[in-house]
Amino acid sequence: MRIAFTVAPILFGLDKFAHVLTDNWTRYLATQFNDIIPGTAAQAMHMVGIVGIIAGLVVLVAPRFGGLLVAAWLGGIIANLLLVGGYGDIALRDFGLLLGALTLSRLATAYSAGASARRLS
Repeated sequence: MRIAFTVAPILFGLDKFAHVLTDNWTRYLATQFNDIIPGTAAQAMHMVGIVGIIAGLVVLVAPRFGGLLVAAWLGGIIANLLLVGGYGDIALRDFGLLLGALTLSRLATAYSAGASARRLS
């Protein structure tokens, strides 16, 4: 899980600049968000890409916190997709990923607590 939640956000973040997976990421940006984010829709998607890259790197070094960060990032994506409309299937998939990210955070916490308890014994 740690590898998946490190690699996927980084790759999707990089694709906001490379446009390999889609030729127009801005079509996924809700006008409600575009209206409050400074700059153009393309610049907003670049910011989303940077957040994704950072979230993936945080998962790599601190999965307890990184899992929560990725879950929050996915929550924002879900809200955005529901506002855009027509992407409920992608929002549902991202909800499953959000649950996975929360699970990663919980597992990292449990393993960290177990390691601490073993050191004290």
